[in-house]
Amino acid sequence: MNSRPKKRLKILIANGVNMDLLGTREPEVYGEDTLDDIKFLLRTFLSKWKKESSAPALDLVFFQTNSEEKFLREIDKGYVGAIINAGAWSHTSLAIADRLKGISLPYMEVHVSNLKKREPFRQKSFLKANAVAVVEGLGVKGYEVALRKLLRHLFE
Repeated sequence: MNSRPKKRLKILIANGVNMDLLGTREPEVYGEDTLDDIKFLLRTFLSKWKKESSAPALDLVFFQTNSEEKFLREIDKGYVGAIINAGAWSHTSLAIADRLKGISLPYMEVHVSNLKKREPFRQKSFLKANAVAVVEGLGVKGYEVALRKLLRHLFE
């Protein structure tokens, strides 16, 4: 009899360049909530969701980097799905968009601010085309909306 525990499924919550400044950088645009607030929000939501769902056990893995190479390596680690806020890389990185498409990772693209109301160069996202959906302009609450939609996509 195999006594090894089953491998838990993991969902990546990936935040890219400058997202470590969330809460202090331009609070009039991004608000005052931090990455720690996002972790608390999503862990609380997932805890409630697990009690109401028959989906397999899963964990959230939180990741932030200002290195595009590290970001590329992280998204390629076999996650079942992801919430991605690549920050400015959303508007500039074909490498991240190509990697996400190439590994067929189901992901939600999230932006704290409303890109449609931002500078013209921020209104284009290379990640959008292959995302399950895009959530923007809801502040950090957008992460919870994105996680709910991703879980439905993956398990319903």
